[in-house]
Amino acid sequence: MNTDKLLAESIAKDYAPKEDSKIVALKKLDTRAKLPANVFAYSWGIVFALVFGTGMSLAMQVIGNSMMLGIVVGIVGIIGCGVNYPIYKKLLEKGKAKYAYEIVQLAREIADK
Repeated sequence: MNTDKLLAESIAKDYAPKEDSKIVALKKLDTRAKLPANVFAYSWGIVFALVFGTGMSLAMQVIGNSMMLGIVVGIVGIIGCGVNYPIYKKLLEKGKAKYAYEIVQLAREIADK
């Protein structure tokens, strides 16, 4: 057994152009459909969690001396966090609807093999 030949073939495989399989294409389409909703949900959630935390800090007078302002800012943060999931679901449905035909068609091609 020629180990040098096996090693050379193994290294050559790493540098050879790879063919995309249909499964990889299907996963890419699925990611493309879900990515905008995920990015929005994480961004929105982080921003309004920070707003809520700022409101709590203001209400407990850790920063500033305005309890009422802190309560108002905290309520805005709670509302922002509360509407995050419904907005995410709408964006996810929209993304899935946009790529549904391509995904279903490719999935059927894979299943028919």
